Amino acid sequence: MSVQQTQEIIMGYLSGHNPDALAEEAVFTMMVDGSEDKGREAIAQKLQYFYSVAFDAQFEAINTVFGDGHAFTEGYMVGKHIGEFAGIPATGKDVRVPMCVSYDVENGQIQRARVYFLVASLMQQLGIG
Repeated sequence: MSVQQTQEIIMGYLSGHNPDALAEEAVFTMMVDGSEDKGREAIAQKLQYFYSVAFDAQFEAINTVFGDGHAFTEGYMVGKHIGEFAGIPATGKDVRVPMCVSYDVENGQIQRARVYFLVASLMQQLGIG
């Protein structure tokens, strides 16, 4: 897969977390605890919950680097805590949490992502701990 193809797939995905960019058997791993979401539908549901139910948020990319079948993006999850998340009821607080995601792309789709999310920063912004 060329760098240009990788860039087109990732940029299309980042513009709205389009589940069509995900392979049916894709795996997203939360690196903070090793938990995994497997499969296009499960990943799409998790993203919808995270960005639209627990938070009214979006990913704001700051830097994105593309390679042959790989991409890495750095940015922030920016939004408002509007629903239950990790047992924490909605606080209504605005958050801006640093995160990075490393993607593996094959056969025109995202096969794997490793998500680095600063949970401690989120908890501090929510007033927890």
